[in-house]
Order: sequence, then C-alpha cells, then structure tokens
Amino acid sequence: MSLATIYSLMGTLITINTLLALVTIFRKPRSIASIFAWSMFLFFLPGVGFLGYLFLGRGLDRTTTNRFEEENKYNLSILAQRVRENNEKFEPKEMAPHERLLKRYFNNMERTPLCRGNKVNFYLNGEDKFSALFDDIKNAKDNIHVEYYAFFNDKIGTAFRDNLIEKAKEGVEVRVVYDPWGGKTRKDFFKPLEEAGGKVTAFITSRNTLTKTRLNYHLHRKIVVIDGQIGWTGGFNVGDQYIYNSKKFGFWRDTHGRIVGTAAFGLQETFIRDWNVSVRDPKDKLEREDSYFVVPEEEGNIDIQIVANGPESDNKTLRTGFIKMIMDAEDYIWLQSPYLIPDDSMITALVAAANSGVDVRIMIPNMPDHPFIFRATQYYANYLHKHGVKIYNYTNGFIHSKTLVMDGKLGVFGTTNQDIRSYELNFEISAFCYDETIAKEMSRTFEGDLRNSKLLTDEEISQQSIWLKIKQNFSRLLSPIL
Repeated sequence: MSLATIYSLMGTLITINTLLALVTIFRKPRSIASIFAWSMFLFFLPGVGFLGYLFLGRGLDRTTTNRFEEENKYNLSILAQRVRENNEKFEPKEMAPHERLLKRYFNNMERTPLCRGNKVNFYLNGEDKFSALFDDIKNAKDNIHVEYYAFFNDKIGTAFRDNLIEKAKEGVEVRVVYDPWGGKTRKDFFKPLEEAGGKVTAFITSRNTLTKTRLNYHLHRKIVVIDGQIGWTGGFNVGDQYIYNSKKFGFWRDTHGRIVGTAAFGLQETFIRDWNVSVRDPKDKLEREDSYFVVPEEEGNIDIQIVANGPESDNKTLRTGFIKMIMDAEDYIWLQSPYLIPDDSMITALVAAANSGVDVRIMIPNMPDHPFIFRATQYYANYLHKHGVKIYNYTNGFIHSKTLVMDGKLGVFGTTNQDIRSYELNFEISAFCYDETIAKEMSRTFEGDLRNSKLLTDEEISQQSIWLKIKQNFSRLLSPIL
C-alpha cells in the first residue's frame, strides 16, 4: 500500500470519526461543558472514544424511564395525604420568604411535602451509626427496608446482613435494594437472607449494564426505613472502611441522620418507588400499605422535606435547591463534600455569594479516593479560593460528609455530593431541615471539623508543581464525564 493511499485512508477515517462525533454529541441536549469533554474524548481517541461513549455517555434507556414514569403516576398523592393529616396536629412555624419559596419549589418539582413534628439525631462516625442502626433493626416489629449504594462483603457488611437474616426468620418483612457496582457485591452474598425469607433486588440501572451498554447511572442513595416510622439517610455506605480506621483513609468522617417522624415517609416512598421499578416480576411490587407509613408516638418539632432526584428526570432539583440556598444566604453558607466538581451555575452562585460578603466555606478531603476526581476537586478548590470562597482541607482522615448549612436557620444532609455526577447521573436523596436548632447543631459540627482542617492559601497554591497543575487542568477538562 502506497504512502498516498495510507494518508487518504487516514483522512477518510478522521473525517468519518469527526462526523460521527458531531452527530453523537449534538443528538441530544447537553451542557457546554459536557459537549466539550465528550468532543475531546471522541476526537482524540477514535474508536476507543465511541466505545467509551457507548457505555458512559448515553442517557437512560427508554424501558427504564418508562418504569419510573409509570411508578410516578401513583407515588406521591398517598404520601401527601398521610403527611397532611399528621401536619394538622402541629402549629405551622414562621418561615422566612426564601424558605417558603424553597419549600414551594421542591413541592412543585418533586411533589415532596413538608413534614412537621420530626426528631433527628446525627451520627458522625461509623461505630456510633452502625451500633444505633443495628439496635433499630433488632427492635423492628413489622418491616425493614434497606437501600444502599455500596454494600461490601466484609465484617460490617456480613454483620448487617446477619441482623437482617435474624429479623426475616422472626417473620419481619425484609427487603433490600443495592447497586452491584457500589461495593462490587455479588448477588450470592444475599442468598442466606433470601433463604431466610428476605427479598433482594439489584437496582434497575445497575443490572444488565453490559447488555444495556450503560454503566454511568448509579443508585447513590442510602436509605433504611424501619416499621414505617424510623428513617436513616446520609453518607455512610456499608463496609469496614466506614467504621474501622483503614490504612488508606484512616478515620472516616461522615454524617448520617436518624429521623423519627413523618419525614421517614419520604424515605419510604423513595424506597418503594426504587423497589418497584427494579423488581423483574410484577407480583413482587409493593403496595403502599398502612404499615409502611406509621405516625410514631414520640413527637419532635423539626420541619423536614425529603427530596429525591435522579437522571430519570430532566429536573436538576437538588442542585437548583442548593443554588437557591446559596443565593439567599445573608450571613454564611458552609458546605462539606468529598468531591467538589460544580457546574457553571453552582460556581456562579458560590462566587456571587462570596463577593456579596457572605461567608462561604467549603470543606473537602486532603487525600484522594479517586485520583482524577481528587485532581479535579483541587482545580475547583483553587479556582473558588481565588474568587473569595474559603476552602478547608480536612486532615483528620477522610471526610465523606455531604452537608450544607445556611445562616444557622436551614440545614441539609444526605447523599448528594457537590459534583456534576450527583447533579445529573446518580440517584440521590437529601433531607432539608427548616429548623434553627438543627442548623445550629450542624454549624457547631462544622466549626469542630475546622479544628482538624487546613485553610487553603495563596502560598500553598503557588507551591503546587507544574506537573500537579497539569493533572488538575486535565482532570477538570474531563470532569463533566467523570
């Protein structure tokens, strides 16, 4: 084959690759950042780029979205009615205008009601969290519903499963939804639970991913609901690294909340929806029984909205809710997130708040658990620091907490990271607490974590090597598809 023929063939292949890349990128609406990232991937890695796009770049398949649409027809009207009946027992709290607008926004977008009369306890380390959770499981009388991203086959994972087995043998209804990619958990890990009478399903987007050629959509929620009245959610997954000091991470600092009250109904509704879209046999679907929504005898005074959001919807509800909080802050807005890869709208909100005199602080890890994501986080930390946002690197192990507190009046905890993946690709859930007591408790916790953190400075950024900055910039370019 002559050299001219080789050049001609290469030119033809490059032209075909370019045309296919353009069609692929623009065939559905995308953010400019995502278009740019996929352009690099497709143009500079011919063939390989398209294979990567096949598994990582496409939207949810129509079968999956149809299941969610069908389930959503029935989901929240019953929830709203049950919550409304309980709310009538409590005097409405006075809310600031921006709080009323935020509450209305979530209700309009996700039909998620405000739940009054709740109690919340926070758990900041794995030992305390799993000890209290296992106590709740042991005391369960009727039903236990569990949903986790990562469920590891190790000491704590086995202990969790064995507690569920004991309850299933007692006749308690036990159901588990898990993401096989989170903890690389095999279905046979749960076989003893199924033999004891429990039921288990892999989440719909994480099964048959090779045949569906979609690997990028994951169940990132962490939910436990016990007897329809006690709910758990937050950042902890199920595994030894979250409770024992590991060689890689050391102490694992996270935030999980135990909710008693009708806010647990929002967690329950999300679980039922995720279960029903995931089971293969329609006979295994759950009805919304009274035993799944039980008003507890003990009453609190905390108003909570449980907000769930995922890629089955075009609404980036959680991200927009965070932006509204940031833009409405008058005194301070403090965030904790293990991953800091915000999109342009979030960056604009953070910088605008900082430049308006609001005390904007973000706490991130001082070590990586995912190299590319860590370098991208460093890039955005440097950028936001230069624009007035205070960045703190947590130094007492690894911080995995996903919290946001505003002006000592409104606090948020849950599973949602401050990154594009959580905004657009993962199925997430967060609890918005309209309560000064909770917000001030979260503020004190943040201030305590500051004692184990180091403020990012101009000097530190100037000492970063050229090679490190190259890695940061490269990771940033790929951040929309990480």
